[in-house]
Amino acid sequence: MEGPYKYVRNANGKVSRVIRIGTRKSQLARIQTDSVAEKLKRLYPDVHLEIVGMTTTGDKILDTALSKIGEKSLFTKELETALERNEVDLVVHSLKDLPTTLPPGFTIGAVLKRENPHDAVVLHPKNMGKSLDTLPDKSVIGTSSLRRAAQLKKRFPHLEFKDIRGNLNTRLKKLDEKDDFSAIILAAAGLRRMGWDSRVSQILGPEDCMYAVGQGALAIEVRARDEDILEMVSVLHDPDTVLRCIAERAFLRRLEGGCSVPVAVHTEVKDSQLYLTGAVYSLDGSDSLKETMQTSIASDNKVEERVDERVQRVGVTANNMPGPAQDASEKLGLDLANLLLSKGAKEILTVARQLNDAR
Repeated sequence: MEGPYKYVRNANGKVSRVIRIGTRKSQLARIQTDSVAEKLKRLYPDVHLEIVGMTTTGDKILDTALSKIGEKSLFTKELETALERNEVDLVVHSLKDLPTTLPPGFTIGAVLKRENPHDAVVLHPKNMGKSLDTLPDKSVIGTSSLRRAAQLKKRFPHLEFKDIRGNLNTRLKKLDEKDDFSAIILAAAGLRRMGWDSRVSQILGPEDCMYAVGQGALAIEVRARDEDILEMVSVLHDPDTVLRCIAERAFLRRLEGGCSVPVAVHTEVKDSQLYLTGAVYSLDGSDSLKETMQTSIASDNKVEERVDERVQRVGVTANNMPGPAQDASEKLGLDLANLLLSKGAKEILTVARQLNDAR
């Protein structure tokens, strides 16, 4: 059989296509990819799955360079290159690492059920039993996120915040083996997937720290033209997570935000209503704008006629879900962003971006 795809013949002589799943080599990335592979294997026992660990140049790039371009965006680009070259058929990402506008030819074919999207406090062993409130004055908290630092500086003015880089394993090692940090802030979802729930001292609710767009959700990126794969992974879509994340991503895209500016969200689905709270912050958290809006996502469960197989909403293709609910979610994100922009959000974010670039 010709073409870019790979096939295997099993012991019974049956030929099946090999589906190659690309992943970064970090422990968390591998755990996330394995969890998706297991789900696909249960749903499609005849499909032959192969996990391809991508060796990236990222390991060799200095921290200083990575802090400017973003380590995760570098890995994302390398995985997309493998997808483009037909070296892999799908890639598993943390949704929060994917830009709100994907390169042409790619789409998010599945957004899986969201883990806890909130941030977690992990204390240095000597501080066990304490919380951010009760840590001594001038305690140093490690976080690489402008969003977390901006909110927490305002909420906990007695604490100091410093950058900490590296994957989860590296950050925990830096916390435990040195005395540089009293605590670090990490996504609760990553800690849970790694089996490190016992290290979580405190989950930060929305009143302390709202989360990043897409945080806690896994996304499967595929080639937009690869309809077989698109249909195969689409069964993994979790409807509520899809709608929440479409709203969040539309909000971020309209604000032209990204990792270089402090933008935070909180979403909830309740009684066929989708609630979206969004906020923007100055780097020190002293200046902020925060608003909440809601929309109805009720539907008669009729899936729209597939007029256009390639309808994407902020990079997400979900042909197996009602279109009107997806449209309403996207509009909610746009409307909330426009409300904040009308109140001066662009000025706050422009200053934050300039100050961050100058660091």
